[in-house]
Amino acid sequence: MSPLQQRIVRLVAQIPRGTVTSYGEIATAAGNPRGARAVVWALRVCGEPLPWHRVVRRDGSIGLPDADGGALQRTLLAEEGVEFDMAGRVIATQRWIPPTVA
Repeated sequence: MSPLQQRIVRLVAQIPRGTVTSYGEIATAAGNPRGARAVVWALRVCGEPLPWHRVVRRDGSIGLPDADGGALQRTLLAEEGVEFDMAGRVIATQRWIPPTVA
């Protein structure tokens, strides 16, 4: 795993229960402000259990189609008490801002 991927994994592991952050916020905190896709890839290849479901799009929406895990992600978040607005986006008050680790 690359150093960037390791930083991403460390950050995602810190996301508190009942909150979410965005792919872009994780990428920026890890030192790659334009690396939201790198976050997706790191989550895919890390091989360890992470709270992947706590990472959403910057507008608070679920990034995965339902068939590819989006429904599971929404269920996991709801079980943690995360609330959604009528458009299916996480309510802004439930956002976590990651610390910079780069």
